[in-house]
Amino acid sequence: MSKKNSVFDGLLGDNTVLSSLMVISPVIMCGDTLRNAIAVIYAFSAITFLSVLAGSFVPKKLPYAVRIIIYTLISSLVYIPVKFAARQFFPEVIDRIGIYFMLLAVNSLIMVQTEAKFYRMKRGRMIFSLIFYILGFDAVMLITSFLRELIAHGTIYDRVADADMLISGFGMPFGGFIFLGLFCGLYRKIRSVLRRENSGGDSDASDN
Repeated sequence: MSKKNSVFDGLLGDNTVLSSLMVISPVIMCGDTLRNAIAVIYAFSAITFLSVLAGSFVPKKLPYAVRIIIYTLISSLVYIPVKFAARQFFPEVIDRIGIYFMLLAVNSLIMVQTEAKFYRMKRGRMIFSLIFYILGFDAVMLITSFLRELIAHGTIYDRVADADMLISGFGMPFGGFIFLGLFCGLYRKIRSVLRRENSGGDSDASDN
């Protein structure tokens, strides 16, 4: 049962942002509005999926350092058409995101998790696991951006919402650090409670 569930770990059990604290810069710096979030989600999902999938065909006999360089080159090549398409759909957002858009091409899922996790799996299983890791980042980006935009600006996707109290600091980078820290703490608390309950249930079952 645990092996089946491990494919879905990237969404909840081992969330890239909340559990591993990877790829947090785009969430903190760009996750202050839903409009920004959608652009980042598009870029992160497309670049990560295509780069990791293409990198899985790199021969494992090559030295580790050479493989990492090849992964970087692949993600850089994938970045070019993704950036071009983004400029067509999110022209004003891409300029605002700036360098953080480029950093998505060398994010931790591509540079770290490929060798540590994904390329140790069979390709079919790897694809499913990768999708859920991407969805884990996407979910955090959406929830964070929705709440920060509502609290800081009183809007939802640039439309005025009925917000009684605004805290403009949540729209700033330091506000993003505070919000993400609270979010991580809540996530880890819930995860530990669930794991404790599951382990308790398993021990009860073994006693019987």
